[in-house]
Amino acid sequence: MSHHLPHTKIPAPCIVNMGIVVNKLDIHRLLHDLGRVHYIYTQDHKLLSEGDGDIMEIFANSQRSTLVTNNALYLNVDSFDYLELKQSPQQETYFDLIQEQMCLRLIPLTTPLQERRNRQFNVTVIEAMMDQVLAARWDAEIDDDPSDSF
Repeated sequence: MSHHLPHTKIPAPCIVNMGIVVNKLDIHRLLHDLGRVHYIYTQDHKLLSEGDGDIMEIFANSQRSTLVTNNALYLNVDSFDYLELKQSPQQETYFDLIQEQMCLRLIPLTTPLQERRNRQFNVTVIEAMMDQVLAARWDAEIDDDPSDSF
């Protein structure tokens, strides 16, 4: 007699604004859209630190630390057991990164759409500056070319 389980596939979770996320790739994806945040660091529900900062990097590496200093956050998803999505009374989503009795709460100060616009604006500005630098360099090379005598 064979006791095989049916070949049913369990669907992936669907989390909307509130819930617990344990998959490191999902945590990385959620944090990737964050830009400027207000952070609150607690241990055993005691406030240890808080402030505002920019998410500079999100990575997964068991040999590296999560760092929060100088208004910059370098977040290692391997530093945390899970992420809990919660909502404030104003219906704004925030993120609790949990490891045992430690919690790093991230409250977004910008939206993902604002962050994308800022990134696109920065890319556009850099491209325009590079165009100006290259044009100025070419003009200088043409002006310095001794073979161009009239």
